[in-house]
Amino acid sequence: MTNNYAAYIDHTLLKADATKQQVLELCEEAKKYSFASVCINPYWVHTAAEALKGTDVKVCTVIGFPLGASTTETKVFETKDAIANGAHEVDMVLNIGALHSGLLEHVQQDIEGVVQAAKDKALVKVILETSLLDDVQKRTASELAVLAGADFVKTSTGFSTGGATPEDVKLMRAVVGPEIGVKASGGVRSLEDVNKMIEAGATRIGASSGVAIMEGLESTSEY
Repeated sequence: MTNNYAAYIDHTLLKADATKQQVLELCEEAKKYSFASVCINPYWVHTAAEALKGTDVKVCTVIGFPLGASTTETKVFETKDAIANGAHEVDMVLNIGALHSGLLEHVQQDIEGVVQAAKDKALVKVILETSLLDDVQKRTASELAVLAGADFVKTSTGFSTGGATPEDVKLMRAVVGPEIGVKASGGVRSLEDVNKMIEAGATRIGASSGVAIMEGLESTSEY
């Protein structure tokens, strides 16, 4: 259904114990397969930016990760710092507790703070952590992300109770419309998973299994 799966994939390594060597290997793999980006923790942004200099692979990092419970001021600082170190995209976790509390204005302002900090410098993806939300909250969170000016909504951190599902991707796509990106992340491990997410409306895939996905594509190719 697509000839360029690699262009969908944010090649991801967010484990707490990830080493510099592993980050550099991630970057080499991203260059080999021409993935959309590498997604790494903020400490490694400069390392990745140096390793990927002169390539089309973007550097993506995470903000307020993985709980979303940092103050807006902290998220804004993290965003500016990440961009200064070479990030092209930031995946922020929305304030899940505030959403559950009905503090919708704060949730929107929290996203707006990051969007303004990244304006004209980096794409902003908003992680909803769908496994912690009911369908009404998923819709509300998606609407708030659009109102706040985000470029993408994203399903999951991969560090909570569940990951992406085609149903959630479909719901998010229906809410945000055709202009906003939808990133499926968490538990996407195979070519079959990727196809299901793309069919549901995903325009980006967050996966730590990017190489396995591409090797699976190669093994099923006739060429």
